[in-house]
Amino acid sequence: MNQDHLGVAAARDELADRVIAATRNWVEKAVIGLRLCPFAATPYLGGLVRYRVSEQQTAEGLAEELAQELLHLAAADPAVCETSLLIHPHVLTDFLDYNQFLDQADATVAALGLKGELQIASFHPAYQFAGSAPNDIENYSNRSPHPMLHILREASVQRAAAAFPAVNEIGDRNMVTLRELGEAGWRALLNPE
Repeated sequence: MNQDHLGVAAARDELADRVIAATRNWVEKAVIGLRLCPFAATPYLGGLVRYRVSEQQTAEGLAEELAQELLHLAAADPAVCETSLLIHPHVLTDFLDYNQFLDQADATVAALGLKGELQIASFHPAYQFAGSAPNDIENYSNRSPHPMLHILREASVQRAAAAFPAVNEIGDRNMVTLRELGEAGWRALLNPE
């Protein structure tokens, strides 16, 4: 391998490390720290979250990589890998494009025969719930540092929901938490100076 290839590989690895670090920071401080998802702490603290940073530049390439990641998680022992984050910083950076891709992502789950076994949760830096304004603080419950597809095991989701009696109140509680925090508080939480 020549020096140019080594430099490109090192830059690629450095970028992936930064993307994962930003994602871990968000998971620790927002998702777990604010209890936006009361089920996230156990797999995170147990080291059961897989981080895969995609180098894909097209939606088609990402769809292929998503299929690989779905198959990987389906085959993995849940005691070793409970869930997977497919982070794609170079593709679907526009939220509308990303949102349209979610139908294709769900179709990929079905095409692989994994419907009922795996599901995909969506997170994006510009996430916007239907009927909300772009700057509504409630959108921040699904705003991640980079676009990502969170692959979850259905059995894990069902167990967590059964163990958490107030599962239907999570969304309302998140809205209250985020309104109290505000946009300035959100920025300070993730980017302390």
